[in-house]
Amino acid sequence: MRLNIKAFALAFGLIWGLGLFCLTWWIIAFDGPTGERTLIGMVYRGYTISPLGSVIGLAWALPDGMIGGAVFAWLYNTLAARSADSESPAA
Repeated sequence: MRLNIKAFALAFGLIWGLGLFCLTWWIIAFDGPTGERTLIGMVYRGYTISPLGSVIGLAWALPDGMIGGAVFAWLYNTLAARSADSESPAA
């Protein structure tokens, strides 16, 4: 079974981006906006635990997740094809 690379990349990007967005708002709901720089903020420039930071994190995480999802799907398809070739009986 092959994965559709574009669909998988879009799905993974949305999950990653919206996950970071929701996680940020979850932290804001319980601890309040801190504006402190976090570990993720060191990777995603401008990201902080704040309403604006959640939007910035979404903007960074969406394409990052799409790239990661595309690489994962391509690698899966490549390894699945090699595995299928090695399992097929020789003629």
